[in-house]
Amino acid sequence: MTFNDKHEVLKEFFGHTEFREGQAELIDAVLRGSDVLGIMPTGAGKSLCYQVPALMMTGITIVVSPLISLMKDQVNSLVQSGVPCAYLNSSLTAEQYSKALQNAAAGRYKIIYAAPERLCTQGFLELCAKVRVSMVTVDEAHCVSQWGQDFRPSYMRIPEFLSHLGYRPIVSAFTATATAAVKNDIIRMLSLRSPLVKTTGFDRRNLYFGVMQPRRKYDALKEIILRNKDKSGIIYCSTRKHTERICEKLCADGISCTRYHAGLSDEERIKNQDDFIFDRKSVIAATNAFGMGIDKSNVSFVVHYDMPKNIESYYQEAGRAGRDGSEAECILLYSPADVRTNRFLIESSNENAGLDPETAAMLRQRDMKRLELMRDYALHEGCLREYILDYFGEHTAAEGCGKCSNCEGKFTEQDVTVEAQKILSCIYRLYQRKLRFGMTVTAQVLTGADNEKIERFGLKTLTTYGIMKDQTQVRVKALIRHLLVKGFISEDEHSALTLTERSAPVLRGEQRVTMRIREEKKASQAPTGTLVDKELFERLRRVRSELARTMNVPPYIICSDQSLRDMCSKLPKSRMEMTGVSGFGKVKTERYGDHFIAVIKEHLSSGDHSEYKYLQPEHFTSLYDAVSKNSERLVPLGESTTVRRFCDDILSQLGLNIKTKTLSDAVNEWLLSENYLCRKDNGRLDITILSDEAGITKENCVSEKGTYYYNILIDPQGQEFIIMNLDEILKGK
Repeated sequence: MTFNDKHEVLKEFFGHTEFREGQAELIDAVLRGSDVLGIMPTGAGKSLCYQVPALMMTGITIVVSPLISLMKDQVNSLVQSGVPCAYLNSSLTAEQYSKALQNAAAGRYKIIYAAPERLCTQGFLELCAKVRVSMVTVDEAHCVSQWGQDFRPSYMRIPEFLSHLGYRPIVSAFTATATAAVKNDIIRMLSLRSPLVKTTGFDRRNLYFGVMQPRRKYDALKEIILRNKDKSGIIYCSTRKHTERICEKLCADGISCTRYHAGLSDEERIKNQDDFIFDRKSVIAATNAFGMGIDKSNVSFVVHYDMPKNIESYYQEAGRAGRDGSEAECILLYSPADVRTNRFLIESSNENAGLDPETAAMLRQRDMKRLELMRDYALHEGCLREYILDYFGEHTAAEGCGKCSNCEGKFTEQDVTVEAQKILSCIYRLYQRKLRFGMTVTAQVLTGADNEKIERFGLKTLTTYGIMKDQTQVRVKALIRHLLVKGFISEDEHSALTLTERSAPVLRGEQRVTMRIREEKKASQAPTGTLVDKELFERLRRVRSELARTMNVPPYIICSDQSLRDMCSKLPKSRMEMTGVSGFGKVKTERYGDHFIAVIKEHLSSGDHSEYKYLQPEHFTSLYDAVSKNSERLVPLGESTTVRRFCDDILSQLGLNIKTKTLSDAVNEWLLSENYLCRKDNGRLDITILSDEAGITKENCVSEKGTYYYNILIDPQGQEFIIMNLDEILKGK
């Protein structure tokens, strides 16, 4: 079957009607024969950018992927959507590998996933000599760069593989995290030819970012898990020992948890990973060995029990949450000990053993600098989202995101100049005695602690001993961390504190020091997700689980949680209506649609669900109240849609069991009054010169009978604009 329309492929195989930002542009470039580099955040749909053109071009597309589990997930998902594809890696037996090569040579696949180590093997090169390779796609392309956080030497052989083909196919590369240096490395190392480089932004608006500095990390972790009861979550630890201990304690506390790290046998790692992916275990404690290969779409929370070594790793690991677009939270549990642990790991790492000493030293110095920036994130007083975006070169003018732990509370600016002078003086007095200590001992001196170390070094005779005895050590440490972030003091490789050139003006009273103090707010303030009919959602989840068991695939391969929520909103009662559900193309609808439809019909007939009331004027009061109380939880859809469908989703998020015609009329009336829309002579709505400001566009369409018509669509930014103005829209009703 040959397709000439990318929208037809998108709907037929993947069940979507609109492309997300950047997808169509990258697909069109590939179809024109151009190399491309797509830098898109996790969950933004990078895969579609090469899967759609692969189905439209003659020949096959080879996708170079770094991890076996990632390949299996991708291939399972594509097969369920009706796409002929396979993977070639070390997980196959010799017989399976040989059979896959035969099928590929016979033209039975459109997409072949291959590990980079396989590219230059004799069998693979012989296959490529028999078939036409139309495109080579490099997934997780940052692995080719020594400046990336996941450098893999095997990726360096990709250019060699291309040279063996005898002709130059299209080369496309994709990654979720790339600084400017890594981006340039990808283009250079893969020899991309005048590529279209598309960066769609790194922002994941559905993710909540939080940093906590709890006295007892485990208690904070357990609170987060219990708050997300029955939801899927990942706990990242820096060491195997921590992973083992956390898993053991959670299991002892009755929490369904498994573990994953490189010290386990292959058999146990595979079993534990499958237990998590197939929802037999809701939580997994893991080291960073459990990373890129996880494509599980329904992860609702990621907790970093220990701080990772760099922002790239943190953002990629945190990005395992909310891949289906649902609200999810990413929490970092920070302690100063994390810095010391990571310094030790960097210094003792043998990752750069094959490099010359000068390059290895340079990379180690780079890793130390990245660690400092990661620590600064943990101690940052401003918007956490802005800090991450700024790191990746995406500068924003916004003052706070409203969806991170630093933006959700009230702040007061406090003058801490006197406290800062006392801390700086203490560090200086220690220096005069040729003594250097870290944060803990310094805080003990200032608060007048009495212990063995204080006695051994005679620290009670310091003039600064006990000058902050009215403060707790926790408070003094917070002040020291603030001075570190602001650059008034620094830490050496052993975490000992030292003054900087910025210290002198403060000590002389020439510069004030202020500190933002936030009212304490528990992490439970994080978003809890979209409101839906919980009973129906759970019934649909059970159907999905049963189908997954029958097909021996993870539940999210059948469909995502987002698809189930869409079913709860649209309540499809036929196969034709089922194709309107996000993620349900032709094949999935034919395979699984009837199972879900039967449950929906039964649910509708079992209670007061079959008849919906149109929104009457008296209902606007309750709707206005619901919006006022929950406006911060409302989120736009991830794609352009009609006002009517968007209003359906709003009421679904608010948990209101009513039709939306009157609400969509109210929204349209407001858009008309603000001149974002106009009404034609025939009464139909149309766009104006101001429509673009509100994210409104007009899509021309042709029906199956050849009739021309158009739809008025509103993009995600326009939807957010309407959400912001819902109070005004409903107030006058």
